Amino acid sequence: MTEVKNHGDKEEKLKELAADVLEISRGRLLVNLRYMDVALTFHDREVYHGSLSTDGRVLYYDPAFVLRAYRESKEMVTRTYLHLVLHCVFCHPFTGPDTDRRLWDLACDIAAESVICELDLPCTRSDDDGRRRDILRKIRRDTGFLTAEKIYSSLRKNELSTADSAEKMKQLEELFRADEHSAWYLGEAQPPAVQTVLSGEPETVRDDMITESEWKEIAGQIEMEIETFAKVRGKFASSLVQNLRAVNREKYDYSDFLRKFSAVNETVRVSDDEFDYIYYNYGLQHYQKMPLIEPLEYREDSRIRDFVIAIDTSGSVAGEEVQTFLQKTYNILKSRESFHNRINVHIVQCDAQIQSDEVITSTEDFDRYIETMEVRGLGGTDFRPVFDYVDRLVKEGSFSDLKGLIYFTDGLGMYPSSKPAYKTAFVFVESGYNVPEVPVWAMKVVLRPDEL
Repeated sequence: MTEVKNHGDKEEKLKELAADVLEISRGRLLVNLRYMDVALTFHDREVYHGSLSTDGRVLYYDPAFVLRAYRESKEMVTRTYLHLVLHCVFCHPFTGPDTDRRLWDLACDIAAESVICELDLPCTRSDDDGRRRDILRKIRRDTGFLTAEKIYSSLRKNELSTADSAEKMKQLEELFRADEHSAWYLGEAQPPAVQTVLSGEPETVRDDMITESEWKEIAGQIEMEIETFAKVRGKFASSLVQNLRAVNREKYDYSDFLRKFSAVNETVRVSDDEFDYIYYNYGLQHYQKMPLIEPLEYREDSRIRDFVIAIDTSGSVAGEEVQTFLQKTYNILKSRESFHNRINVHIVQCDAQIQSDEVITSTEDFDRYIETMEVRGLGGTDFRPVFDYVDRLVKEGSFSDLKGLIYFTDGLGMYPSSKPAYKTAFVFVESGYNVPEVPVWAMKVVLRPDEL
Protein backbone atom coordinates (compact mmCIF):
# COMPACT_ATOMS: atom_id res chain seq x y z
CA MET A 1 0.00 0.00 0.00
CA THR A 2 2.84 2.34 0.91
CA GLU A 3 4.56 1.51 -2.37
CA VAL A 4 1.42 2.44 -4.34
CA LYS A 5 1.11 5.68 -2.39
CA ASN A 6 4.75 6.55 -3.00
CA HIS A 7 4.28 5.84 -6.71
CA GLY A 8 1.27 8.16 -6.77
CA ASP A 9 3.18 10.87 -4.92
CA LYS A 10 6.01 10.58 -7.42
CA GLU A 11 3.62 11.01 -10.37
CA GLU A 12 2.07 14.08 -8.77
CA LYS A 13 5.52 15.53 -8.18
CA LEU A 14 6.46 14.96 -11.85
CA LYS A 15 3.26 16.71 -12.95
CA GLU A 16 4.01 19.68 -10.73
CA LEU A 17 7.63 19.94 -11.91
CA ALA A 18 6.57 19.72 -15.58
CA ALA A 19 3.89 22.35 -15.02
CA ASP A 20 6.54 24.61 -13.44
CA VAL A 21 8.79 24.11 -16.49
CA LEU A 22 5.95 25.12 -18.81
CA GLU A 23 5.29 28.20 -16.71
CA ILE A 24 8.99 29.12 -16.86
CA SER A 25 8.92 28.70 -20.66
CA ARG A 26 5.84 30.89 -20.91
CA GLY A 27 7.53 33.56 -18.80
CA ARG A 28 10.62 33.57 -21.01
CA LEU A 29 8.41 34.10 -24.05
CA LEU A 30 6.44 36.90 -22.39
CA VAL A 31 9.66 38.79 -21.68
CA ASN A 32 10.47 38.81 -25.41
CA LEU A 33 6.98 38.84 -26.95
CA ARG A 34 4.85 41.16 -24.85
CA TYR A 35 2.47 41.71 -27.77
CA MET A 36 1.56 38.01 -27.65
CA ASP A 37 0.59 37.86 -23.97
CA VAL A 38 -3.08 37.29 -24.80
CA ALA A 39 -2.14 34.12 -26.74
CA LEU A 40 0.37 32.65 -24.32
CA THR A 41 -2.14 31.63 -21.66
CA PHE A 42 -4.19 28.46 -22.03
CA HIS A 43 -7.35 27.95 -20.01
CA ASP A 44 -6.22 24.51 -18.79
CA ARG A 45 -3.25 22.17 -18.82
CA GLU A 46 -3.91 18.46 -18.83
CA VAL A 47 -1.71 15.40 -18.76
CA TYR A 48 -1.49 12.83 -21.54
CA HIS A 49 1.13 10.47 -22.91
CA GLY A 50 3.00 11.84 -25.91
CA SER A 51 4.71 15.22 -26.02
CA LEU A 52 2.85 18.54 -26.28
CA SER A 53 -0.48 19.07 -28.03
CA THR A 54 -3.47 21.40 -28.01
CA ASP A 55 -7.06 21.49 -29.28
CA GLY A 56 -7.06 25.29 -29.11
CA ARG A 57 -8.16 25.50 -25.49
CA VAL A 58 -6.28 22.90 -23.46
CA LEU A 59 -2.52 22.41 -23.42
CA TYR A 60 -1.92 18.67 -23.20
CA TYR A 61 1.52 17.67 -21.94
CA ASP A 62 3.46 14.58 -21.00
CA PRO A 63 5.38 15.35 -17.78
CA ALA A 64 8.13 12.85 -18.61
CA PHE A 65 8.62 14.35 -22.07
CA VAL A 66 8.70 17.93 -20.72
CA LEU A 67 11.24 17.15 -18.00
CA ARG A 68 13.42 15.07 -20.31
CA ALA A 69 13.42 17.80 -22.96
CA TYR A 70 14.15 20.49 -20.37
CA ARG A 71 17.11 18.48 -19.07
CA GLU A 72 18.52 18.23 -22.60
CA SER A 73 17.78 21.84 -23.58
CA LYS A 74 15.80 24.59 -21.86
CA GLU A 75 15.42 26.24 -25.26
CA MET A 76 13.72 23.15 -26.72
CA VAL A 77 10.73 23.34 -24.34
CA THR A 78 10.33 27.10 -24.83
CA ARG A 79 10.54 26.70 -28.59
CA THR A 80 7.93 23.91 -28.60
CA TYR A 81 5.62 26.03 -26.45
CA LEU A 82 5.89 28.94 -28.90
CA HIS A 83 5.48 26.59 -31.88
CA LEU A 84 2.25 25.25 -30.41
CA VAL A 85 0.91 28.73 -29.61
CA LEU A 86 1.64 29.95 -33.15
CA HIS A 87 -0.47 27.09 -34.53
CA CYS A 88 -3.42 28.45 -32.56
CA VAL A 89 -2.82 32.10 -33.44
CA PHE A 90 -2.65 31.19 -37.13
CA CYS A 91 -5.80 29.01 -36.78
CA HIS A 92 -3.98 25.90 -38.02
CA PRO A 93 -6.09 23.45 -35.96
CA PHE A 94 -9.29 24.60 -37.65
CA THR A 95 -9.01 22.94 -41.04
CA GLY A 96 -11.61 21.47 -43.38
CA PRO A 97 -12.52 17.77 -43.63
CA ASP A 98 -11.14 17.41 -47.16
CA THR A 99 -7.62 18.52 -46.23
CA ASP A 100 -4.74 16.10 -46.75
CA ARG A 101 -3.80 15.98 -43.10
CA ARG A 102 -0.23 14.84 -43.47
CA LEU A 103 0.54 17.66 -45.91
CA TRP A 104 -1.40 20.16 -43.80
CA ASP A 105 0.45 19.15 -40.64
CA LEU A 106 3.79 19.61 -42.39
CA ALA A 107 2.77 22.95 -43.93
CA CYS A 108 1.66 24.25 -40.53
CA ASP A 109 4.90 23.12 -38.87
CA ILE A 110 6.97 24.84 -41.56
CA ALA A 111 4.95 28.06 -41.20
CA ALA A 112 5.35 28.08 -37.40
CA GLU A 113 9.08 27.33 -37.57
CA SER A 114 9.64 30.04 -40.18
CA VAL A 115 8.37 32.61 -37.66
CA ILE A 116 10.51 31.19 -34.86
CA CYS A 117 13.61 31.25 -37.06
CA GLU A 118 12.96 34.87 -38.05
CA LEU A 119 12.32 35.96 -34.46
CA ASP A 120 15.64 34.33 -33.54
CA LEU A 121 15.07 34.63 -29.78
CA PRO A 122 17.95 33.37 -27.60
CA CYS A 123 15.42 31.37 -25.54
CA THR A 124 14.23 29.39 -28.61
CA ARG A 125 17.43 28.81 -30.61
CA SER A 126 18.32 25.36 -31.91
CA ASP A 127 21.37 23.79 -33.51
CA ASP A 128 19.17 22.86 -36.50
CA ASP A 129 18.15 26.44 -37.30
CA GLY A 130 20.79 26.77 -40.02
CA ARG A 131 19.35 23.76 -41.90
CA ARG A 132 15.82 25.05 -41.40
CA ARG A 133 16.69 28.48 -42.81
CA ASP A 134 18.27 26.94 -45.91
CA ILE A 135 15.10 24.97 -46.63
CA LEU A 136 12.85 27.93 -45.82
CA ARG A 137 14.69 30.06 -48.38
CA LYS A 138 14.01 27.42 -51.05
CA ILE A 139 10.34 27.14 -50.11
CA ARG A 140 9.96 30.92 -50.08
CA ARG A 141 11.21 31.09 -53.69
CA ASP A 142 8.27 28.87 -54.67
CA THR A 143 5.53 30.25 -52.39
CA GLY A 144 6.48 33.90 -51.93
CA PHE A 145 5.05 34.01 -48.42
CA LEU A 146 5.46 31.33 -45.78
CA THR A 147 1.86 30.85 -44.68
CA ALA A 148 0.46 27.37 -44.12
CA GLU A 149 -2.01 27.79 -47.00
CA LYS A 150 0.67 28.72 -49.51
CA ILE A 151 3.05 26.00 -48.31
CA TYR A 152 0.24 23.44 -48.44
CA SER A 153 -0.61 24.42 -52.03
CA SER A 154 3.05 24.09 -52.97
CA LEU A 155 3.32 20.65 -51.35
CA ARG A 156 0.21 19.47 -53.17
CA LYS A 157 1.57 20.69 -56.49
CA ASN A 158 4.77 18.70 -56.01
CA GLU A 159 3.89 15.02 -56.33
CA LEU A 160 5.15 13.08 -53.33
CA SER A 161 4.42 9.61 -54.62
CA THR A 162 7.95 8.63 -55.62
CA ALA A 163 10.31 7.02 -53.14
CA ASP A 164 12.58 10.05 -53.49
CA SER A 165 9.80 12.47 -52.63
CA ALA A 166 8.52 10.32 -49.78
CA GLU A 167 11.97 10.32 -48.21
CA LYS A 168 12.24 14.08 -48.65
CA MET A 169 8.89 14.59 -46.95
CA LYS A 170 9.95 12.38 -44.05
CA GLN A 171 13.09 14.49 -43.61
CA LEU A 172 11.05 17.70 -43.65
CA GLU A 173 8.68 16.30 -41.03
CA GLU A 174 11.55 15.33 -38.75
CA LEU A 175 13.18 18.75 -39.09
CA PHE A 176 10.09 20.93 -38.59
CA ARG A 177 7.82 18.89 -36.31
CA ALA A 178 7.68 20.04 -32.69
CA ASP A 179 4.28 19.09 -31.24
CA GLU A 180 1.50 16.56 -31.77
CA HIS A 181 -1.47 17.55 -33.94
CA SER A 182 -3.81 14.71 -32.99
CA ALA A 183 -6.07 16.98 -30.92
CA TRP A 184 -6.82 19.11 -34.02
CA TYR A 185 -8.96 16.43 -35.61
CA LEU A 186 -12.00 16.03 -33.41
CA GLY A 187 -13.67 12.63 -33.31
CA GLU A 188 -10.78 10.81 -34.93
CA ALA A 189 -7.41 10.97 -33.25
CA GLN A 190 -7.93 12.54 -29.86
CA PRO A 191 -5.24 12.29 -27.24
CA PRO A 192 -5.79 9.35 -24.85
CA ALA A 193 -8.06 9.93 -21.84
CA VAL A 194 -6.36 12.68 -19.91
CA GLN A 195 -6.28 13.64 -16.27
CA THR A 196 -6.58 17.18 -15.01
CA VAL A 197 -3.67 18.39 -12.97
CA LEU A 198 -5.97 19.72 -10.29
CA SER A 199 -8.57 16.99 -9.79
CA GLY A 200 -6.86 13.92 -11.16
CA GLU A 201 -10.20 12.80 -12.64
CA PRO A 202 -10.43 11.29 -16.15
CA GLU A 203 -11.49 13.66 -18.90
CA THR A 204 -13.38 12.86 -22.07
CA VAL A 205 -13.35 14.77 -25.35
CA ARG A 206 -14.15 18.40 -24.52
CA ASP A 207 -17.06 20.10 -26.25
CA ASP A 208 -16.19 23.61 -25.06
CA MET A 209 -12.88 24.09 -26.85
CA ILE A 210 -12.10 27.64 -27.91
CA THR A 211 -13.55 28.49 -31.30
CA GLU A 212 -11.80 29.55 -34.46
CA SER A 213 -13.46 32.97 -34.25
CA GLU A 214 -11.96 33.50 -30.79
CA TRP A 215 -8.46 32.75 -32.04
CA LYS A 216 -9.05 35.07 -35.00
CA GLU A 217 -9.95 37.78 -32.53
CA ILE A 218 -6.71 37.06 -30.65
CA ALA A 219 -4.76 37.22 -33.92
CA GLY A 220 -6.36 40.59 -34.63
CA GLN A 221 -5.34 41.90 -31.22
CA ILE A 222 -1.76 40.71 -31.76
CA GLU A 223 -1.59 42.40 -35.17
CA MET A 224 -2.76 45.69 -33.63
CA GLU A 225 -0.24 45.32 -30.80
CA ILE A 226 2.54 44.70 -33.32
CA GLU A 227 1.59 47.85 -35.23
CA THR A 228 1.92 49.82 -31.99
CA PHE A 229 5.21 48.17 -31.03
CA ALA A 230 6.61 48.61 -34.54
CA LYS A 231 6.29 52.40 -34.32
CA VAL A 232 8.63 52.29 -31.32
CA ARG A 233 10.86 49.29 -31.94
CA GLY A 234 11.07 49.00 -35.70
CA LYS A 235 10.42 45.98 -37.91
CA PHE A 236 9.03 42.60 -36.90
CA ALA A 237 9.48 39.13 -38.38
CA SER A 238 7.84 39.30 -41.80
CA SER A 239 6.54 35.71 -41.57
CA LEU A 240 4.72 36.57 -38.34
CA VAL A 241 3.07 39.62 -39.87
CA GLN A 242 2.18 37.77 -43.09
CA ASN A 243 0.58 34.89 -41.20
CA LEU A 244 -1.42 37.27 -39.01
CA ARG A 245 -2.67 39.14 -42.06
CA ALA A 246 -3.63 35.84 -43.66
CA VAL A 247 -5.73 34.97 -40.61
CA ASN A 248 -7.29 38.40 -40.29
CA ARG A 249 -8.15 39.07 -43.90
CA GLU A 250 -11.81 38.53 -44.71
CA LYS A 251 -12.69 35.31 -46.51
CA TYR A 252 -15.16 35.49 -49.39
CA ASP A 253 -17.50 33.10 -51.06
CA TYR A 254 -17.25 34.36 -54.62
CA SER A 255 -20.51 32.64 -55.59
CA ASP A 256 -22.45 34.50 -52.89
CA PHE A 257 -20.62 37.70 -53.75
CA LEU A 258 -21.57 37.43 -57.43
CA ARG A 259 -25.23 36.97 -56.54
CA LYS A 260 -25.20 40.49 -55.07
CA PHE A 261 -25.25 41.66 -58.67
CA SER A 262 -28.38 39.69 -59.53
CA ALA A 263 -31.32 41.62 -60.89
CA VAL A 264 -34.74 40.92 -59.36
CA ASN A 265 -37.16 39.99 -62.13
CA GLU A 266 -40.58 38.44 -62.46
CA THR A 267 -40.44 35.09 -64.22
CA VAL A 268 -43.51 33.45 -65.77
CA ARG A 269 -43.55 30.15 -63.89
CA VAL A 270 -45.52 28.42 -61.17
CA SER A 271 -44.43 29.53 -57.71
CA ASP A 272 -44.25 26.21 -55.86
CA ASP A 273 -43.64 28.01 -52.58
CA GLU A 274 -47.02 29.76 -52.69
CA PHE A 275 -49.24 27.33 -54.62
CA ASP A 276 -51.43 24.90 -52.64
CA TYR A 277 -52.24 21.82 -54.74
CA ILE A 278 -54.71 20.38 -52.18
CA TYR A 279 -57.28 23.14 -52.69
CA TYR A 280 -56.57 23.23 -56.39
CA ASN A 281 -57.29 19.50 -56.86
CA TYR A 282 -60.29 19.66 -54.51
CA GLY A 283 -61.92 22.22 -56.78
CA LEU A 284 -61.25 20.13 -59.88
CA GLN A 285 -62.93 17.10 -58.30
CA HIS A 286 -66.01 18.73 -56.70
CA TYR A 287 -66.77 21.91 -58.64
CA GLN A 288 -67.01 20.76 -62.24
CA LYS A 289 -63.30 20.97 -62.90
CA MET A 290 -63.13 24.50 -61.52
CA PRO A 291 -59.98 24.99 -59.40
CA LEU A 292 -60.55 26.90 -56.16
CA ILE A 293 -57.23 28.72 -56.48
CA GLU A 294 -55.51 29.61 -59.71
CA PRO A 295 -51.79 28.82 -59.84
CA LEU A 296 -49.55 31.82 -59.14
CA GLU A 297 -47.66 32.19 -62.37
CA TYR A 298 -45.31 34.92 -61.28
CA ARG A 299 -42.57 34.97 -58.71
CA GLU A 300 -39.61 37.20 -58.06
CA ASP A 301 -36.40 35.59 -59.19
CA SER A 302 -32.89 36.97 -58.72
CA ARG A 303 -30.96 36.11 -61.82
CA ILE A 304 -28.30 37.93 -63.81
CA ARG A 305 -29.15 39.68 -67.07
CA ASP A 306 -27.18 42.89 -67.78
CA PHE A 307 -23.65 42.59 -66.50
CA VAL A 308 -20.10 43.82 -67.27
CA ILE A 309 -16.89 41.91 -66.65
CA ALA A 310 -13.83 44.13 -67.09
CA ILE A 311 -10.43 42.46 -67.43
CA ASP A 312 -7.22 44.31 -66.64
CA THR A 313 -4.88 43.18 -69.42
CA SER A 314 -1.86 45.17 -68.31
CA GLY A 315 1.49 43.40 -68.18
CA SER A 316 1.14 42.74 -64.44
CA VAL A 317 -1.92 40.47 -64.80
CA ALA A 318 -1.22 36.91 -65.98
CA GLY A 319 -3.22 35.61 -68.95
CA GLU A 320 -3.73 32.20 -67.32
CA GLU A 321 -5.29 33.85 -64.24
CA VAL A 322 -7.62 35.86 -66.48
CA GLN A 323 -8.91 32.72 -68.19
CA THR A 324 -9.31 30.89 -64.88
CA PHE A 325 -11.22 33.83 -63.38
CA LEU A 326 -13.53 34.03 -66.39
CA GLN A 327 -14.16 30.30 -66.25
CA LYS A 328 -15.06 30.47 -62.55
CA THR A 329 -17.34 33.46 -63.10
CA TYR A 330 -18.92 31.75 -66.07
CA ASN A 331 -19.57 28.57 -64.09
CA ILE A 332 -21.43 30.56 -61.44
CA LEU A 333 -23.39 32.56 -64.00
CA LYS A 334 -24.26 29.46 -65.96
CA SER A 335 -25.99 27.80 -63.00
CA ARG A 336 -29.73 27.45 -63.56
CA GLU A 337 -30.57 29.78 -60.65
CA SER A 338 -28.30 32.60 -61.81
CA PHE A 339 -28.49 32.75 -65.59
CA HIS A 340 -31.35 34.17 -67.66
CA ASN A 341 -32.28 32.42 -70.88
CA ARG A 342 -31.19 35.54 -72.70
CA ILE A 343 -28.43 37.63 -71.19
CA ASN A 344 -26.42 40.71 -72.00
CA VAL A 345 -22.91 40.32 -70.61
CA HIS A 346 -20.11 42.55 -71.90
CA ILE A 347 -16.55 41.26 -71.41
CA VAL A 348 -14.31 44.29 -71.75
CA GLN A 349 -10.52 44.00 -71.98
CA CYS A 350 -8.58 47.11 -71.06
CA ASP A 351 -5.04 48.11 -70.05
CA ALA A 352 -4.67 51.89 -70.35
CA GLN A 353 -7.32 51.91 -73.09
CA ILE A 354 -10.20 49.72 -74.26
CA GLN A 355 -8.83 46.75 -76.20
CA SER A 356 -12.00 44.77 -76.90
CA ASP A 357 -15.65 44.34 -75.94
CA GLU A 358 -17.26 40.95 -76.49
CA VAL A 359 -21.03 40.86 -76.06
CA ILE A 360 -22.36 37.58 -74.69
CA THR A 361 -26.07 36.86 -75.16
CA SER A 362 -26.24 33.13 -74.48
CA THR A 363 -24.39 30.27 -72.84
CA GLU A 364 -23.21 29.22 -76.31
CA ASP A 365 -21.57 32.63 -76.77
CA PHE A 366 -19.82 32.25 -73.43
CA ASP A 367 -18.58 28.75 -74.32
CA ARG A 368 -17.21 30.02 -77.61
CA TYR A 369 -15.52 33.04 -76.00
CA ILE A 370 -13.80 30.98 -73.30
CA GLU A 371 -12.46 28.54 -75.89
CA THR A 372 -11.11 31.21 -78.25
CA MET A 373 -10.28 34.19 -76.02
CA GLU A 374 -7.01 36.05 -76.48
CA VAL A 375 -5.68 38.51 -73.94
CA ARG A 376 -5.06 41.86 -75.65
CA GLY A 377 -3.13 44.81 -74.33
CA LEU A 378 -0.27 44.21 -71.88
CA GLY A 379 0.34 47.95 -71.48
CA GLY A 380 -0.17 50.19 -68.44
CA THR A 381 -3.21 50.21 -66.14
CA ASP A 382 -5.98 52.81 -66.05
CA PHE A 383 -9.48 51.90 -64.85
CA ARG A 384 -11.15 55.11 -65.99
CA PRO A 385 -11.56 54.19 -69.70
CA VAL A 386 -13.75 51.20 -68.77
CA PHE A 387 -16.11 53.31 -66.67
CA ASP A 388 -16.29 56.00 -69.33
CA TYR A 389 -17.04 53.32 -71.93
CA VAL A 390 -19.73 51.61 -69.83
CA ASP A 391 -21.34 54.97 -69.00
CA ARG A 392 -21.56 55.68 -72.72
CA LEU A 393 -23.15 52.25 -73.36
CA VAL A 394 -25.75 52.98 -70.68
CA LYS A 395 -26.62 56.32 -72.31
CA GLU A 396 -26.85 54.65 -75.73
CA GLY A 397 -29.35 52.11 -74.36
CA SER A 398 -27.10 49.05 -74.63
CA PHE A 399 -28.36 47.87 -71.23
CA SER A 400 -31.98 47.64 -70.10
CA ASP A 401 -31.07 47.30 -66.42
CA LEU A 402 -27.33 47.22 -65.72
CA LYS A 403 -26.79 46.02 -62.16
CA GLY A 404 -23.06 45.59 -61.86
CA LEU A 405 -19.49 45.71 -63.10
CA ILE A 406 -16.76 43.39 -61.83
CA TYR A 407 -13.19 44.47 -62.56
CA PHE A 408 -10.52 41.75 -62.38
CA THR A 409 -7.17 43.43 -61.70
CA ASP A 410 -4.02 43.74 -59.60
CA GLY A 411 -5.33 47.13 -58.46
CA LEU A 412 -2.37 49.25 -59.55
CA GLY A 413 -4.12 51.87 -61.66
CA MET A 414 -6.12 55.12 -61.72
CA TYR A 415 -9.64 54.91 -60.30
CA PRO A 416 -12.59 57.12 -61.33
CA SER A 417 -13.08 60.14 -59.08
CA SER A 418 -16.86 59.74 -58.80
CA LYS A 419 -19.19 56.85 -57.99
CA PRO A 420 -20.84 55.17 -61.00
CA ALA A 421 -24.59 54.53 -61.14
CA TYR A 422 -24.13 50.74 -60.92
CA LYS A 423 -22.58 48.38 -58.39
CA THR A 424 -18.84 47.99 -58.83
CA ALA A 425 -16.42 45.43 -57.42
CA PHE A 426 -12.69 45.00 -57.86
CA VAL A 427 -11.48 41.39 -57.68
CA PHE A 428 -7.86 40.68 -56.84
CA VAL A 429 -5.89 37.45 -56.86
CA GLU A 430 -3.73 37.36 -53.78
CA SER A 431 -0.02 37.68 -54.52
CA GLY A 432 0.80 38.93 -51.05
CA TYR A 433 -1.21 40.57 -48.35
CA ASN A 434 -0.75 44.24 -49.22
CA VAL A 435 -3.94 44.43 -51.25
CA PRO A 436 -4.50 47.86 -52.84
CA GLU A 437 -7.27 50.02 -51.42
CA VAL A 438 -10.31 50.70 -53.58
CA PRO A 439 -12.60 53.75 -53.57
CA VAL A 440 -15.22 53.87 -50.82
CA TRP A 441 -18.01 53.32 -53.35
CA ALA A 442 -16.55 50.04 -54.61
CA MET A 443 -16.55 46.52 -53.16
CA LYS A 444 -13.35 44.54 -52.88
CA VAL A 445 -12.85 40.78 -53.14
CA VAL A 446 -9.52 39.05 -52.59
CA LEU A 447 -9.22 35.48 -53.87
CA ARG A 448 -6.40 33.04 -53.21
CA PRO A 449 -5.08 31.29 -56.33
CA ASP A 450 -6.62 28.02 -55.12
CA GLU A 451 -10.03 29.76 -54.89
CA LEU A 452 -10.06 30.47 -58.60
